[in-house]
Amino acid sequence: MTSNSVLESVHFKGLFGDHEGKNEKNLLSLSENKNLLIIQIVKYKNSSISIESIKIDDLSLKNEALNVSSNNDTRILWNGPNSWLLVSTKKELLEKLIEKFDKNDFAVTDLSHSRAIIELEGESAKEVLKKGCPYNFNELKKDNSLNSTFNGMSVTIDLLDNNPDKIRIFTLRSFGESLYQSITDSCLEFGYKNI
Repeated sequence: MTSNSVLESVHFKGLFGDHEGKNEKNLLSLSENKNLLIIQIVKYKNSSISIESIKIDDLSLKNEALNVSSNNDTRILWNGPNSWLLVSTKKELLEKLIEKFDKNDFAVTDLSHSRAIIELEGESAKEVLKKGCPYNFNELKKDNSLNSTFNGMSVTIDLLDNNPDKIRIFTLRSFGESLYQSITDSCLEFGYKNI
């Protein structure tokens, strides 16, 4: 099952903003990422299960702020105390998660079709986010994630790489176009390419 594009009516390929005279490799790149499995995993307060023994796609659930466990296909983002967001290209993980997590100890919710995902890549990616988000992005490192706001919209930000910066930004599907407009407005001074 493929996801309908949240941004199909606003995201057009091409060069935008202050791109003239600049090497295209040095421009920011902006894309919509879709067809990812997005699962929220929450451990109930009354559960006595230890999360240390739980493995998902050979990754551990870590109850540490900003922490992301990752491999080539799957990322597990700490989302709050005893709460994680699993993002994966492996759609078959959903059935395994439902089998693995007892419904008396965990809530497992598929959020795949309720999120818009924008990927921003380039040397100035953090500068773009600084324009609309109150977090100190100088402290954000590879495999860190955080929940915050961008121009008043609730977002989850995941730093995939830092050479150059590659950032995945999640928001509610209903905020997708508004977030996209805010991000592209912030990209204009650097020049960007939509891919």
